[in-house]
Amino acid sequence: MPERTASASPAAARARAGLQSDSESRPSLRLSGIVEESIVDGPGLRFVLFTQGCPHGCKGCHNPETHSLEGGFIRDVDELLAVYDENPLLAGVTFSGGEPFLQAAALCAVAERVRARGGDVVTYTGYTYESLLARAERGDASEIARLLELTDLLIDGPYLEALRDLDLPFRGSSNQRLLDREQRRQLARAAGKHATDAA
Repeated sequence: MPERTASASPAAARARAGLQSDSESRPSLRLSGIVEESIVDGPGLRFVLFTQGCPHGCKGCHNPETHSLEGGFIRDVDELLAVYDENPLLAGVTFSGGEPFLQAAALCAVAERVRARGGDVVTYTGYTYESLLARAERGDASEIARLLELTDLLIDGPYLEALRDLDLPFRGSSNQRLLDREQRRQLARAAGKHATDAA
């Protein structure tokens, strides 16, 4: 990741320096890492947020440091967007992890603002789409339904070391799927569910 020599705003400088916002009312995220320019975490040039905390415990995980729910660092959503705004070449944001759906509400705040700027949203998850859809349909996880709705490309499923395949685009193992909105709509229909996220 190339280093930048200057920040475009005080908020961007605070985000890089690890300083939290002075406003506790604004949404924040517990992160393991930030990559400002990536070409391996989804299509185009991407701003990647690696969330902290993961329940899956996949053997051979590429990011084992993200598993602890207490690790990482806190960043204010406004400060993250200030860094995002510095680069007009970005295609969008990628949520990786860790498990992004553990922090779905705060990620929705990022996703909404990235989409308002014309960017797209890629979300990685160790859950399957079907299991997330089932949780969203129970009505007790509206933030999950909303993050699914805001996600343009979902990459789902746990990493399975036995199915590791480094030739696959944007995935680590062959069980993981690249699901755009139409593919999610078809899967929901096959399962007899309403694809609220794929409208």
